[in-house]
Amino acid sequence: MLELFPDSARIEQSELGLGGVGASDLAGRFGTPLVVYCEDTLRARAREIRDAVPDALVVYGAKAFPNVALLRLFAEEGIGADVASAGELAFARAAGLAGERIVVHGNAKSSEELLAAADAGATIVLDSEREPELVPAPARVLIRVTVGVEADTHEAIQTGHHGSKFGLPPEAALRTLKRAIDLGLEVAGLHIHVGSQLADAAAHKETIALLAAFASRCRDELDWTPALVNAGGGFAVRHILHEPPAALGELARTVAGAVASSWKEHGLPKPKLLLEPGRALVGQAGVTLYGVRTVKRLEGVTWVAVDGGMSDNPRPQLYGARYTALSATRADEPPTETVSVA
Repeated sequence: MLELFPDSARIEQSELGLGGVGASDLAGRFGTPLVVYCEDTLRARAREIRDAVPDALVVYGAKAFPNVALLRLFAEEGIGADVASAGELAFARAAGLAGERIVVHGNAKSSEELLAAADAGATIVLDSEREPELVPAPARVLIRVTVGVEADTHEAIQTGHHGSKFGLPPEAALRTLKRAIDLGLEVAGLHIHVGSQLADAAAHKETIALLAAFASRCRDELDWTPALVNAGGGFAVRHILHEPPAALGELARTVAGAVASSWKEHGLPKPKLLLEPGRALVGQAGVTLYGVRTVKRLEGVTWVAVDGGMSDNPRPQLYGARYTALSATRADEPPTETVSVA
């Protein structure tokens, strides 16, 4: 089970330890619920993807855990930030990240957010046909294209299918590209994102092939080719043992190879690659410590009530996500019953 936990996780004298500190000591000092991150694991995942795609620009999907200290740590490892709000942009700036290492997302960005992104020198992902009019030239932008691939993941976290609230279908993307060029924006490239919690690169490869065909249309119809391709993120992390392993470095290399081969197939100049991993960088590094308040044994079910809930983790209620639970101070005892945690 410990393979799901941070690299530094150990069980000593029946107690879970993280980074050499016992769970009870952490809970006693900081209280519960408490999210604990292992710095060694964070740096290991960052280095794994940087080593896998050394020529790519990698930015951390800050929505996975927006935190200034974490962004500073990743900046030390050569990783920028993918932000989706004014607050996340402020966090990235507070962490010392330069604009060229910040990507600004959002399907409903305000004029104020767009101006702040442009002032910061960030790369702005255009997500609607209206946005080119709101971005001051010569800001650097990408066009988010939705090519219609349905990733093998929960429907709530699919993002690249037809009808998605994110991105633009090809015809609208082509119009947006032309308008952005006419307005004097620096259109650096294209962006895709197919979904989250993806344990393999099949959906990425299918999407990249379609994106390359779209890029060839841009060349033929507008005499424009993307210098940069943002292939998104969505790489999975294991929460329970029966979920398949998802090696971040291997997934990143596969995506990079797909971009290179698809662009070559269409006779397009090789672009710079950008990737946006989020949970894949931080998921394994984090553990949430809860205190047990009550145990209620009823006919057919035993409820264990903890001092946390949807305010610190809404994923189980939103789309049925499952996690591995461990009794932190009885960690080496064999399980004797099944309970429901609430």
